[in-house]
Amino acid sequence: MASVVLVTGVSRYLGGKFARALSRDADIARIIGVDVVPPPHSIGRAEFVRADIRNPMIGKIIVQAGVDTVVHMNVIATPLSAGGRVSQKEINVIGTMQLLAACQKAPSLARLVVKSSAAVYGSSPRDPAMFTEDMGPKVLPRSGFGKDSVEVEGYVRGFSRRRPEVGISMLRFANIIGQGIRTSLTDYFSLPVVPVPFGFDARLQFVHEDDATAVLIASATAREAVGIVNVAGDGVITVAQAAALVGRPIVPIPLPAAGLLGTFVKRSGLADFSSDQMHYLAHGRGLDTTRMRDVLRFDPAFTTKEAFLDFARHVRAPLPGVDAVGHAVQGAAGSAATAIAHVWAVGRRT
Repeated sequence: MASVVLVTGVSRYLGGKFARALSRDADIARIIGVDVVPPPHSIGRAEFVRADIRNPMIGKIIVQAGVDTVVHMNVIATPLSAGGRVSQKEINVIGTMQLLAACQKAPSLARLVVKSSAAVYGSSPRDPAMFTEDMGPKVLPRSGFGKDSVEVEGYVRGFSRRRPEVGISMLRFANIIGQGIRTSLTDYFSLPVVPVPFGFDARLQFVHEDDATAVLIASATAREAVGIVNVAGDGVITVAQAAALVGRPIVPIPLPAAGLLGTFVKRSGLADFSSDQMHYLAHGRGLDTTRMRDVLRFDPAFTTKEAFLDFARHVRAPLPGVDAVGHAVQGAAGSAATAIAHVWAVGRRT
């Protein structure tokens, strides 16, 4: 059982929510919250320590406090919240490397919990209906958060070989959604007009932010580590169904133009959405959650649809000027499609 817990990324929304929930566990003697900036929200009874996990100083904090459990939540999904793609990769990959190097030298450490992502499975038309934890991606993520997550998991496996006595729980979350959390997909479904790849209606899975917090608590306080576990709410919804639930019209675009549109959406400030994620919206992804129930013994309170509905009830109505923004998105989609069609036509003539 955990007694001294260190939480990374405590100044971020989910990190703060986790620290507050963990604070209610009377069996936890001490909680240390680490981040590079002071938290803008309550972190319960956690002690905030201003530190960068990319700095070797994190090792002194772990050793001096006698930390026995590290919960690594500072793996950032959206470039905007990290200050750009370069900073995002540094925090995710270099930060994890330095944190694990510090953990390797900490004799008191007994448990490591890592917030990972189902993005490690990638997204392609050759994917199985449901990924189990033992399956690998048919097509490895080549960029962005998915690639970072693959590298992070690789470093965690290396750490596990060097410190086999430390219990590892690595949670591969489906897209987390709820009333307060902001992600690339909450941005996407808040757009006044939702662009969707033409001819596709991908299956999506979600996990509610409350369930994400609860499963992290269960992993941090369980008697035994659980290894790699998929985490998602029951069931799936499609992109079109999700758009209908938030009351947004959809505009189909050719998949080859999706990358151009994703770049436009991001640069326009409409959403923190990278071009590679448009392929996820074409092919989707499904997670088998048998291990979540049988090994971790966790049952989410929200299904995928219920989690999305909770977000939909609190999503902002389209702002004044929605028509202009909608026309801009549609115009970008049309321009991209025209450009792609022109390239195809030239290619056929040559």
